[in-house]
Amino acid sequence: MTTFARRITIPVMLMFAVLFGASVSGIAVAALGEAHMNHAQNFLNSALVELNAARHDKAGHREAAIRLVNQAISQVQAGIAASDQPGDH
Repeated sequence: MTTFARRITIPVMLMFAVLFGASVSGIAVAALGEAHMNHAQNFLNSALVELNAARHDKAGHREAAIRLVNQAISQVQAGIAASDQPGDH
């Protein structure tokens, strides 16, 4: 794995682990605080910038990563919006 791939892969994997771990353990996203969700969104946006800047010859993996990061960004945005709802846990 190249240095670039490691640099992008590790933050993205950590972000998915945090979001997945929070949902599996029953901790509400709101309990993590808006700051954490905003930081997650910033990290994902940075990952997206790097992926878009990468060369296009990655056997489809770059495109798949872009698609997954976009999905993760959408989920974080939905989580932030949900935390604004009354009765959010």
